[in-house]
Amino acid sequence: MEIARAAAGLFVRHGLRATRAEDIAQAAGIAPRTFYRYFATKEEAVAPLYAAGAQRWVEAVRAAPADAGVLHALEQGVRHTLTPGVGVSASSWEWVRTLLRLAEATPSLRRVWAEVCQASERLLAEVLAERVTRVGVPGTDGVPGAAGAPGTAGDSEVSAEGLDNVAAEPEPAPTATPHPPSTGTPHPPPTATPHPPPTATPHPPPTATPHPPPIATPELRFAAAVASAAVRAALEAWAAGDGPVDGPDGPAELALRNLTALRDFPWGP
Repeated sequence: MEIARAAAGLFVRHGLRATRAEDIAQAAGIAPRTFYRYFATKEEAVAPLYAAGAQRWVEAVRAAPADAGVLHALEQGVRHTLTPGVGVSASSWEWVRTLLRLAEATPSLRRVWAEVCQASERLLAEVLAERVTRVGVPGTDGVPGAAGAPGTAGDSEVSAEGLDNVAAEPEPAPTATPHPPSTGTPHPPPTATPHPPPTATPHPPPTATPHPPPIATPELRFAAAVASAAVRAALEAWAAGDGPVDGPDGPAELALRNLTALRDFPWGP
């Protein structure tokens, strides 16, 4: 992240064209070969900053109360991320404006911004899928109806019953062996060979099978695309002008107005 901050500072102060990868490396206190170990171009150096903002917005949606509706969670994510002094410090917003303007004016930087937005959109779709399917999943430990769960007829109970039946079967009676006429040598009476009682084979306790994360349906992928576009368009519209970061034309209020497009979306698993 130190390299990304150094790159952003140089881009803001000197512009993209006047900044070389070697300048970024020097500002970050690293060798140029170290810079190219992490980034192929100077434009890619600011990708972690773009990604940090996108990640903050998605995680804010994930952190919304479990009983909140999906639209409410999206709105809470916007307020947390785009309100000055909450997600990003008020002094950093002018940097955000400059970086977004550079992305709009420079195809190479615009590609980096677009790739970050696309990755954020995919992650948001997964978060929305988690939220709309947040219910008990059959088959986990302790859930009625699960194999091996308490109070159900799992394999372990069937095996124990079988062992009880084996233990209850009578042993066959010993058969008399004919003896030759007595020659005067006493024969000891036949002794019964003791049979060890059957032992139950221990069964390991059932373990809960981990469930894969919910897969976003095409409808949820569409909703994530709309929500991501609502935020991205709000940021780009604000960055294109000179208005303040707060107020009715700030990125937060613009994004909240854009999100009303999802007000009647049929949320569901």
